[in-house]
Formats: sequence, structure tokens, C-alpha cells
Amino acid sequence: MKNKIKYNSFFNIALRKSVVKRAIKIALVVGCILALINHGDRIIFQNMKPLDWFKILLTFCVPYCVSTVSSVLAIKQEVKINES
Repeated sequence: MKNKIKYNSFFNIALRKSVVKRAIKIALVVGCILALINHGDRIIFQNMKPLDWFKILLTFCVPYCVSTVSSVLAIKQEVKINES
């Protein structure tokens, strides 16, 4: 039983290659869109400050985290359904 719990822990699922690859793809697409929406004018006019670059980095982290959490919860729910 302990191996089953360990195998299905949040971080073990979140670090699966398929989950990470999916989250990166989503973060790149959504992050680019959000960065252009939020900072497009500064990027075009080359008026970026170091804080703006940090904010853009965070902009990519948010969809990565959302995708990862969503994938982990979906996988855990699927495992739960299959076990019952």
C-alpha cells in the first residue's frame, strides 16, 4: 500500500515526463499570449526594465503550474476511478 501511495503522490505525478512536456507546451503558448497582452507595448518600443522581464518570467510560470496541477488532479481521479 505504501508503494501505491508513493507512486501516486502529487510530486511523482507532476514530475512525469508526459506531464512536464504538456505543461511546457501550454506555458509557452499561453505565456507568449499573456506576455504580449500585458507587455507588448513595452516590448515593441524596447522600453523593458529588469522588473518587466521578471514579470514576464512569472507570466510563463503561472500556466505551467495550472497545467501541472490540472494534469495531476486528472490523473489521480482516473486512478481512483479505475481502482473502484
